[in-house]
Amino acid sequence: MQASVTVTPDQLPELLLHVAVVRPVFLWGAPGIGKSSLVRTFADSLGLECVTLLGTQLAPEDLIGVPQIVDGRSRFAPPELIARAQPYCLFLDELNAASPEVQKSFYSLILDRRIGTYELPAGSVVIGAGNRATDNALARPMASALVNRMVHLHLRADVDDWLKWAAVNDIHPWVIRYLTQRPDHLWSAPPKTEAPFSTPRGWHMLSDALHSRGDDIDDTTLQVLATGTLTLGHASGFRAFVKTVRHAFDLDAVFKGEAAWPRDPVDRDLLYFLAETMRARLVKELPGDREHTSASVRRFVLRAKSLLVELAEISVECAQLVIAADADGVPVLPSWFLIEVSRDLPRLAARR
Repeated sequence: MQASVTVTPDQLPELLLHVAVVRPVFLWGAPGIGKSSLVRTFADSLGLECVTLLGTQLAPEDLIGVPQIVDGRSRFAPPELIARAQPYCLFLDELNAASPEVQKSFYSLILDRRIGTYELPAGSVVIGAGNRATDNALARPMASALVNRMVHLHLRADVDDWLKWAAVNDIHPWVIRYLTQRPDHLWSAPPKTEAPFSTPRGWHMLSDALHSRGDDIDDTTLQVLATGTLTLGHASGFRAFVKTVRHAFDLDAVFKGEAAWPRDPVDRDLLYFLAETMRARLVKELPGDREHTSASVRRFVLRAKSLLVELAEISVECAQLVIAADADGVPVLPSWFLIEVSRDLPRLAARR
């Protein structure tokens, strides 16, 4: 299931507060963006215990329970994990990855808040979550009867929300500084092959590994850890960033004239990282309309074009990377800036 209307992690708690307390909610989102932790945090905020059931690990009888004879009649005894006396948050994780039979077993629990003769205590909330089929994750179609029993919210990764969370949750400073410079690297679409890819969860795992290994980590070990948790291109960029940290060398220093582009062939990964960082900065700081540029922006543009000339002397490929269109051939930099580059830097324009 896809949606054009999405919510960020910061927006989710208030939505759940007003919706999940009256209706079951299903939370859609890509793997690794924090769905489970957000639900647990929400339950904690209400003072409710969060009871998690994994759809992929359940059979129908795990929900319905087993029959027992009471006064000569049979009835099903629901499992102890569900049949609680106090209100709680029932989190049905990976619900849409469960078999159709298990999904059917959830119908009455989700809509009527009961299994057999057991009813969820007043004040309990029911939240489901799952990945989308487009995420190359295990996901089965949900019957329309089940879909119609829940309010559907679509969660997206948001770098500002994640960085705010990271600042108070002991995320390694290198990770925070890198994603501050490259917010577009927080998340990448799952690949079609079995390979690591960047997610908030992946960056968290890398942070834990860095804390454990220490800041004296060698580049070989850093490469192993980064490529084991992130998209390959992001891992390469992070390694180059760590190199800038260790040598007190960054794009700000280049713009200020305090440092030059690295020319040593062994630093080519660093050069690519700085070129990508410059591209991201231009995307962020250049206005869409040339007429509305301030004096400070005009100075910034002049400096950027000067640096592009210097970069092209070292590597035309890296300079071209700064002004290149996206994967679909759509320009990412303002047209007026690209026109100026074509006019003032014909060497680059000829290769665009």
